[in-house]
Amino acid sequence: MKKVIPILVCVLMAVCVFAQKPKTPPNIILILADDLGWHELGSYGNRFNETPNLDRLAAGGMRFTQAYATAPVCTPTRIALMTGQHPARVGITDYLDAKDEKFLSPDYVTLNEQLKKAGYHSGLIGKWHLTGDYTKKKGEPAKHGWDEVICSETGYIAGGDYVHPYFFMPDVQARTKGEYLTDRLNQEAVDFIKRNQKSPFFLYLSHYAVHTTLAGKPEDVAKYRQKAGAGMKQNNPELAAMLERVDDGVGQLIATLTELGLKDNTLILFTSDNGGELNVTSNAPLRGGKSELFEGGIREPFIAYWPGVIPPGKVSTQVVNTLDIYPTLLELASVKPAPDQQLDGISIASVLKGRAKPILRTLYWNYPLAKPHFLGGRSAGAIRNGDIKLIEYFDTGQIQLFNLADDPGEQTDLSDKLPTQRTQLLTQLREWRQKTARDFPTAMNSLKP
Repeated sequence: MKKVIPILVCVLMAVCVFAQKPKTPPNIILILADDLGWHELGSYGNRFNETPNLDRLAAGGMRFTQAYATAPVCTPTRIALMTGQHPARVGITDYLDAKDEKFLSPDYVTLNEQLKKAGYHSGLIGKWHLTGDYTKKKGEPAKHGWDEVICSETGYIAGGDYVHPYFFMPDVQARTKGEYLTDRLNQEAVDFIKRNQKSPFFLYLSHYAVHTTLAGKPEDVAKYRQKAGAGMKQNNPELAAMLERVDDGVGQLIATLTELGLKDNTLILFTSDNGGELNVTSNAPLRGGKSELFEGGIREPFIAYWPGVIPPGKVSTQVVNTLDIYPTLLELASVKPAPDQQLDGISIASVLKGRAKPILRTLYWNYPLAKPHFLGGRSAGAIRNGDIKLIEYFDTGQIQLFNLADDPGEQTDLSDKLPTQRTQLLTQLREWRQKTARDFPTAMNSLKP
């Protein structure tokens, strides 16, 4: 008995030491598609586009059915992603063009800078678009603490550019003849993982696809043109071809993680920055598209995959927003925001782990147009509280009210039938805007509900 007691003590001490040993934080891969509508993936009901790798990701993880972009255009959503703050708070609520003086100031603590506190090596591959006039280099990613910046634009993005030489990245040399940009970004992502497999990494793979002007690889486009039902706006062969290259990259990443033994300790998130463009696709049964605050302009695919942590095959109706990615990743990496840092999203870490009941919350959008949008979107604000959503148009003062549970396609305006809810939500939206939005005309907040 005297010999057994010391042995038990040693075993207990070893168990305590093991229990106290900090877990290795997960590698993080955040994949952002450009202008990808909520209905383009097979796992979201599309039967024309071929997205087997993303569909397997959804089947092995969690697929969200009520996920939203923070804005109906790219730049402000990317502001929310990188800062964790609503673009209305930052003061950039529209996309930035080549003449725009605005940019994301290096004073903001970006997501990659926060993760560096937990020892993450960070890499941006692809689209940034958080600066207007690129010649002044004020908001370029190098000023925001990235360890590696690869194949990211150094000139204004306009009209799409998918085959080398890339006009917005003139210094990028092709690896192969006739190089296709999405393929290049995928290969760079694989190489980044291999280089950084020994320590925690944060990879932000920000695709330029499927932004217009659409340009798929000819052999892929030809395949889709031969499929039954191919069309111009519904089942678009060019868009399907471009999306297939994005999907192929997901397959490459999973294969690389598996080969290196990293798959079980890597969180993968996939989403988009705004809805699909109505001149090249359809977001039906949702109404509207990019540049609009209807569901088709802001509801997005959102997939989370982390074997052994996120339960496989889960479909979540939790309402989530781009703003939630920042606090979620901080919690998973055990990083606390600065005491004076304002975060406008919530952590959904407990949702991902399958431990949370639905979190009730209110979402806000603020989209005052700085310039006419080529897709014709209107200057507006919106609020979603529960299943009820209100849109306020700044140009005319028009109000629309929808019950998304009964009418996800927003076909029936209930603003006259539900005057109490109309007044409550409009007042709530304006109070939020007055507290949050920078440089917003105060006259708009004084209009009668």
